[in-house]
Amino acid sequence: MSAPYWEPGTAYKPGDVVQYEGHRYKIVIPHTSQSDWAPTVTPNLWGRLSDEDQGQWGGYQEKHQQPAAYQPAPEFHPPAPEGQKVDIQPEERQKHWYDLDDHRKKELEIGGGLLGAIGAAAAGYYVYKHHEKSEEDKKADSWALQNWLHDAEARLNEYKKYGPRSPAQWVLNRGKNIPPNAIVVGPEHDWMLWICRAYVDGTIQVGKASNVFEKGAVVGYDNKEIQLDTYEILVGDMHGLQWVPASGRLNVENLGLRPVEGGRDKDGTPLYIAQGPHKDAVHPGIASSKLDGAYIPYGGKQVHINEYRVLCYNY
Repeated sequence: MSAPYWEPGTAYKPGDVVQYEGHRYKIVIPHTSQSDWAPTVTPNLWGRLSDEDQGQWGGYQEKHQQPAAYQPAPEFHPPAPEGQKVDIQPEERQKHWYDLDDHRKKELEIGGGLLGAIGAAAAGYYVYKHHEKSEEDKKADSWALQNWLHDAEARLNEYKKYGPRSPAQWVLNRGKNIPPNAIVVGPEHDWMLWICRAYVDGTIQVGKASNVFEKGAVVGYDNKEIQLDTYEILVGDMHGLQWVPASGRLNVENLGLRPVEGGRDKDGTPLYIAQGPHKDAVHPGIASSKLDGAYIPYGGKQVHINEYRVLCYNY
């Protein structure tokens, strides 16, 4: 009996196989299909079956197709700018503050569309060296921070609604409540370390989370450790991931697999998730094409590690 054709608006369950554009696909993550979620463009949802063999498919093995369900921390919503009366379009959130024209900037300020330092503090967030910046730089920093918080909340809501759609996903978290399916790096003394990321000074930095930390998360930046209460934590399933050895300046092509992107530097350079040994433990940090190795937050600063591993997808 041939498999049914894939159709949007259909609730697909574990074990389902469909036909699409002349090939067969098997479900990876159960979901209700949408018109823009065809099997050819959603490899995290559908795995293409061999025309001869139905044993395996891209992404997960069948026995590992359902990672643990996410159990979030208590409900958290980043604060909207106080008295906001202006609508901010998605494409506008992708722009730098300095790319907005003066009229639009004024609309955002007067209409309450700009998160201030008080609102950032209410979000449990530390605005990096805010007092040392010019008024325009403060506005740019607040604009970037609130847009990251907005996008992070959207990622969390999507995860709650649809469940896992990839072996590695970022979800918004707060404080010391670590989700049970957060990806573990390893123990340090008698506690565990997980992977986190957060906005700092126009960048998205990767660091470590633990329920023993003062606020829940620590990232490195400007050769300092920064304690944060509001951050994203990496959740997923290591059956779809692996750590790949690297050294010195990262050459992504030499990894042989696609690395999981962790963040971005100020100039847009991708920062990838690294782990490296230090002080009898393995710590998460960053690696990139512009760094001379991996850097991890430790002991109040960033520590350089030449030999490290990078988190990559298995496919």
